[in-house]
Order: sequence, then C-alpha cells, then structure tokens
Amino acid sequence: MAEAYIVGAVRTPVGKKKGGLSTVHPTDLAAHTLKALIDRTGVDPAAVEDVILGCVMQFGPQSMDIARNAWLSAGLPETTAGVTIDRQCGSSQQAIHFAAQGVMSGTQDLVVAGGVESMSIVPMGASITAALEKGMPFPFGQKWGERYGKQEISQFRGAELMCEKWGYTRDVLEQYALESHQRAAKAIANGHFKDQIAPINGVEDDEGPRADTTLEKMASLKTLKEGGQITAATSSQISDGSGAVLIASEQAVKDHGLTPRARIHQLALMGDDPVYMLTAPIPATRRALKKAGMSMADIDVVEINEAFAPVPLAWMKELDADPARVNPNGGAIALGHPLGGTGAILMTKLLYELERTGGRYGLQTMCEGGGQANVTVIERL
Repeated sequence: MAEAYIVGAVRTPVGKKKGGLSTVHPTDLAAHTLKALIDRTGVDPAAVEDVILGCVMQFGPQSMDIARNAWLSAGLPETTAGVTIDRQCGSSQQAIHFAAQGVMSGTQDLVVAGGVESMSIVPMGASITAALEKGMPFPFGQKWGERYGKQEISQFRGAELMCEKWGYTRDVLEQYALESHQRAAKAIANGHFKDQIAPINGVEDDEGPRADTTLEKMASLKTLKEGGQITAATSSQISDGSGAVLIASEQAVKDHGLTPRARIHQLALMGDDPVYMLTAPIPATRRALKKAGMSMADIDVVEINEAFAPVPLAWMKELDADPARVNPNGGAIALGHPLGGTGAILMTKLLYELERTGGRYGLQTMCEGGGQANVTVIERL
C-alpha cells in the first residue's frame, strides 16, 4: 500500500464565544486556513485534487458544501473539488482519514483535509432546532427508540454516566481542568503555538485559556445537572476555529518538491455504547495499537479531545497512559472545541509538538456523537 505523508498543517487561533472570531463568516474562517496552508507549503493549488472539510452544524452559513465554498472564497482554482462531511466532533479527523485513504489507495496524490465551525454564528444544535420546528420527530426516530428506549441521549448525560462508572467526583474533574488551563497558558506564554497559527481578524493567540483560574473559582459554579459532577469548568468551551492539513503521496512529494513532516502510520475507527456516547476512544485506541503492533509506551505525544474531563481521565486509566504525554499543552477545556474544526486543529498541535520535542509517534483520538471514535497514529519524519 502507498504511503500518505503530512506535508503541511496550519490552524487559526481558537476564538472564544463572542470573541475575536465571532463575527467572521465560517466560510471566510475556513478560507483563511486553506489559503495559509497553500502559501506555507508552496504547493501548486491546481494540483490539489480534493478538499475534504468536517463541519458538524451544516446549517445556514455552514450549509451548501462549505468545503467547496471556502476553497473558492480563498481565491483558489475552480478545478479543485470540495466535500463536507459530518462525523460529529470527529469530523475533521475523519476528513484526514479520508484524505489519507485516498492517497494510500493510489487514486489521489494531493488532498487537503480540515474542518471549521463557528459556534458563535451557528449555535450547537441549530439543525436540530430547525427539524423540531418543522415537526420532525426527534431525536432519532421510531426504530432507534425501540432499540434504546425512551431515555435521555446527550453528551451531558454521557459525561455524568462516565463519572458514575469510573467514580470521578467533582474535585477530581476540577483538578484536571485546572491543569489543562495551566498547561495551555504556559504553552502560549512560551510561544509553542506561534508557528502553527495563522492569525485572523487581529487575533493571534487562542482566547480560551484562563491563566488566573483557580479551584475556588471552579467550585463556585453550578453543576449542569442537579446532583451531578459536571460544570462548565470541566467541559469543553464553545468556540470558533478552523484547521487544515495537506496530505501527499510519495509521487506528489517528488513532483512538487515537498518535505514530508510525518507519515500516516495507522488509522482506526470504532463504535461503542451510544447512550454513554463518549467512551469509544478507549476501545478504538486499543484497536489502533493492536493493528499497529504498538503499545502506549511507544507513543510520545497524545492529543485526546477534552469534551468533558472524564473522557481523558477514563481513557488514561484504561490505557495506562502517562499523563505527562497526554495533552501536554492543554486541551479543549482550556483551548476550546470548535466542533468540526477540532480534529484538524488537534492534528496540527500534535505534529508541531512532536517536532518541538523530537518525539517519534503521536496519537490522536476523539469522542464523537453516536458513541464513535477515530484514532490516528502518525510518525514524525
């Protein structure tokens, strides 16, 4: 099978709700990232065969195939096609998988993968609300309901169920959240993100981290559910952002004089209980490591999306992972989670951290709606 190489990766800063990116049209947000990717790699954009972008709320300004619209908005060639996909929070990580698989199959040579989400402009749940207004039965239809019964199906309940199953109390979650903010604030202060970010709208740094937050401040917040453990402080932040990665074949590397920065080493997918919803990264990671003939000891850096604090905590416990290698520069609790953009943003962070530290293997995983997870293992070159 042919190899697939990452030859470029870039992201916007992640903007907070009502922050510096909240007035930027999502198409323009993605276009900015795509243009920056092409400029930084120096590749002929006419040679790019497809643009695959993840976006979760494909509604209103994010509808009508935002991948194609963003490419054209960036002033790039009309000859390149674009497609928008939805695997919930893992949408742009799945975009990377599809791009890599196209190259590994030998049917494509240069593919852009990425994602975008403006949660300020298109709120989470906007498409669901529209369906309800039209009288569409929700959430999942009659047959789905017959299988799983009439019970709450939501990420918030899933997070609480994880707390119950693994025994995580609020103080444990808040200690984890505090460290996420501290790591992120330190990374920003030390300039770890500077080279990977393409500033936009006057915003140069991620807006979410709170260097001055404390356990006392977190303890003052109400739980999202009465008697529960989860608060806003131990949840990912509502955010705006975009990321993009250029995937190339060996032939494209030669033809365009590109420098491979990492090799796609392993790709895996797995589903788990859709009621718990957030647990699939655990079995998916086990599958990926088994397929690769690896163990967690081989992995130098991990990026796991901090949808809620119990997700990385349970994952680390079950995989016996070294906490120092997991989200070393903070995660979504501090840096934010712009849904469809997060997968490509995490991959960009992973690549740059491997390069900064000299690590060899990196692993990325995310929990996704419906009880799913992607896992990507890359090897720095």
